[in-house]
Amino acid sequence: MLKTFGDRLLTTIPALIGVIVVSFLLTRVLPGDTAAYFAGPAATPQAIEEIRRQLGLDRPLPEQFGRYVADLSKGDLGQSLTTGQPVLADISSRLPASAELTLFGLILSLLIAVPLGITAAVKQGSMIDHLCRIVATAGVSLPVFFTGLLLVYLFYFVLGWSPAPLGRLDIFYSAPPAVTGFYLVDSLVAFDFETFRAALSQVLLPGITLAIFALAPIARITRASMLAVLSSEFVRTARAAGLNGRTVILTYAFRNAMLPVVTTLGMVFSFLLGANVLVEKVFAWPGIGSYAVEALIASDFAPVQGFVLTMAILYIVLNLLIDLTYGLIDPRVRLGA
Repeated sequence: MLKTFGDRLLTTIPALIGVIVVSFLLTRVLPGDTAAYFAGPAATPQAIEEIRRQLGLDRPLPEQFGRYVADLSKGDLGQSLTTGQPVLADISSRLPASAELTLFGLILSLLIAVPLGITAAVKQGSMIDHLCRIVATAGVSLPVFFTGLLLVYLFYFVLGWSPAPLGRLDIFYSAPPAVTGFYLVDSLVAFDFETFRAALSQVLLPGITLAIFALAPIARITRASMLAVLSSEFVRTARAAGLNGRTVILTYAFRNAMLPVVTTLGMVFSFLLGANVLVEKVFAWPGIGSYAVEALIASDFAPVQGFVLTMAILYIVLNLLIDLTYGLIDPRVRLGA
């Protein structure tokens, strides 16, 4: 297992190098002038050139890239011009908000999509099966920002059931003592159930928005994988042996159908990280997605590069965890590796 993990880890090094090179080059070819933006509309050409020289943007690209890589080797992601803070500090303070929202949406989608997919496969052609197909079609058809705006309009403006979509907590509440950075977890650790309720009410709508987006692929793959397993010989043998139907479905069928579902979870999680950018803007969520968008508008290179590198690392770590999970679910995968 450790050898497999080490081999997988080595294969991620070229991917990280590629991300660093591509993110650096893309930020340099995007339209917009960082020096002109921060100098202001009334700045003279001489003032703009002075700012460009101070930022090192007048240097050749190879020299700028060499300085960027040297800073990365020291753990320095650069300085954000929009916030005036180190990029690493900004990302560290905003990453828990994005992670909490993403995990909440993913867990919520799992709690609905997996049982729905299993039931649709077991009762093929029933109303549940048709509902699963409708959910899958709607999930892939609705843009995530449209779903978010629709939920805000319905539950906040029309019904008044949801609080204003203005961040992680209402202005009348203070953040719980930081332990994990997740307000839902930290408030429970502090036994502050009032703050927990407030944090849950704020994360509910954006979490549902992401869950609707993630429901479709998870439910569809669960249904398809279960249908393939349920028609296999070992399932028919288990049923012929007189085993309980629930045992056959959950212990025999679903365990063997889990590998495609786990693979889909990895892809869905990466999609949610990208969808977070739009959801955070709709709900004024203070995560790294909105942070990267604001930096991109200001042509602030360092935060955008830090955001891309962070997302790449998260995606690599996720894929490593999925590889290890394969071995736990099916020992044949571990032996084959």
